[in-house]
Amino acid sequence: MSIRLPEEGLDLLFRAARSHNGWLPEPVSDDTLNELYELLKWGSTSANSCPARFVFVKSPEAKEKLLPCMALGNQEKTRQAPVVVIIAQDMEFYEQLPKLMPHRDYRSFFAGNQALIEATASRNSSLQGAYLMLAARALGLDCGPMSGFDNQQVDEAFFTGSTWKSNFICCLGTGDATKLYPRSPRLDFDEACKIV
Repeated sequence: MSIRLPEEGLDLLFRAARSHNGWLPEPVSDDTLNELYELLKWGSTSANSCPARFVFVKSPEAKEKLLPCMALGNQEKTRQAPVVVIIAQDMEFYEQLPKLMPHRDYRSFFAGNQALIEATASRNSSLQGAYLMLAARALGLDCGPMSGFDNQQVDEAFFTGSTWKSNFICCLGTGDATKLYPRSPRLDFDEACKIV
């Protein structure tokens, strides 16, 4: 695959993309959320483990359940966003490995190895959350990722009785550009990278 995205595509995904804090009242359809998942699911994970699980919070009732879990500074943007995604990790993701990695017994590598389960679930569900953001931007949606929330409260509100645990949260929709902060700088190559 030697195709390179044009500059406009790179701008859309990275250079012009922003983390939004305010949202316009434009709905996001369930069809768009299905299309979003159908894109992000192809992103690579170790051993094709695919531990991320996604809860698309859209209804007023679900939003009311989520709002008390959010840090005060994140409550209004959570309320305004057309969709708020809880990116979770299934702590028994390895039970799906016979389906996801059928040519080798990867399930036995994980079963009973709690440290490996936790590291793999956290690392790879974070990757899948990043894939979600890139897929959302590719479909014309804006993103507002957040870690300012109480994980335990979210887990009690949404995942009691399951093997899922929250990782991070991301608002989706059409961002209100008037509520963007000035663009913050990034580290230069020489500050963040080494070629050895």
